[in-house]
This record gives sequence, structure tokens and C-alpha cells, in this order.
Amino acid sequence: MKLSQKALLKRWKLGLTKSQCRILLNLNAVKTLTPSQLFISFSKIGMSGFGGVLPWARRTLVERDKVLSSEEFSAILGICQIVPGPNIVNLAVCIGSRFAGAKGAVAAVLGLTLGPICIVMLLALLYTHYSYLESIQGVLRGISAVGVGLIASTGIKMLRDEFRFPAMLLVVAVTVIAASYYQLGLGWVVLIASPLAWILAQKKARKL
Repeated sequence: MKLSQKALLKRWKLGLTKSQCRILLNLNAVKTLTPSQLFISFSKIGMSGFGGVLPWARRTLVERDKVLSSEEFSAILGICQIVPGPNIVNLAVCIGSRFAGAKGAVAAVLGLTLGPICIVMLLALLYTHYSYLESIQGVLRGISAVGVGLIASTGIKMLRDEFRFPAMLLVVAVTVIAASYYQLGLGWVVLIASPLAWILAQKKARKL
């Protein structure tokens, strides 16, 4: 159901908060994507993701195609990280189902995985024959460093969103300490950080 600007303004006057009205405006402006478009988009992401797919997913969906806002991408990724399965596959399922239902989810996952699977199988075959070469080993070490850099750059871009409400950086700090210093499992990290994140998210929503 689409709402006009006047209807949204009327709802705001009737008691909806500004943040709730913004959400309605965002839903009102959501792009529609067909399963074939999702397949092509995620194929590009999968085939571009050398050293890590997540940075390219954010660049494609948020910065280039503007399918999602930065906040929406971070929120969906946060959900995908606390459920079983690879984060990027979970992300494809969530985004595909959001825009085109079950067919969109299947199309997004197939687009994301088919191309890379074929390439990895070919590279694995080549690796079994040429892995002893020092030049090949050097290339692999270099690629791993590139992957670390890409993931770090994505983390920094997502962290910048939290500076709009600096109190949320406390959740980031708690998560980093629990996961890195105390080396707690994902379940414990979520249990520890979630209550604080929920309280601060409520304050953030009221402020916005």
C-alpha cells in the first residue's frame, strides 16, 4: 500500500513519530526487483568478490544500485550474522525474499553461488597441479592480505553510520571486547550485547 506525502503528514499529526514516518516514506519508495534482476545483480556481486564478497555486496546494493540504505544493509547483515549459515548467503536470501518473495531468494542465492562455484572448481584443479610453485604461493598470500583489507574497509564504512548516534559505539566496543579479548562464542556475545543494543536503539529511534 502506497501513501502520499499528505497522508504521511496526517499520520504524523495523529501521533506517529518522525522516525516512524521516515520508515513509511522509505517503504513507499522501495524499488521493485524481479527474480531475473536479482539473479544478475548477485551474479555480479559473486563474480566480483575476489578476497571477500561482503565488501562488493555493500558497494553494489548500497552505493551503486542504491537498492538499500546504509542503515538497512547494516540491520539486515546484523540479523544474518546471528543465524546459522554463511553471512553472505543469508543476506542474499533476506534481500531476495524482500523484493521478490521465495523466487527472489532462490534467484539471489543461485546468482551469488553458481559463477564462483565454477571458478573455484577450476582453480582447485589448477592448484593441485601447480601449488608447489613459489610464485603461486606468493600470489595466494597476497590475495589473503587483500581480503583482510576489503573486509576492514567495509567495517569502517558501516562504523561511520554509528557516529550519527555515538552511544551505539558502546555496543560495538562491548562486542569487540567479548569476541576478541574474552574469545566468547557468538551466542554469548549476542546475549551480552543485545540488551544494551535494544535499549540504545529505542533511544536512537526516539531521537531520530
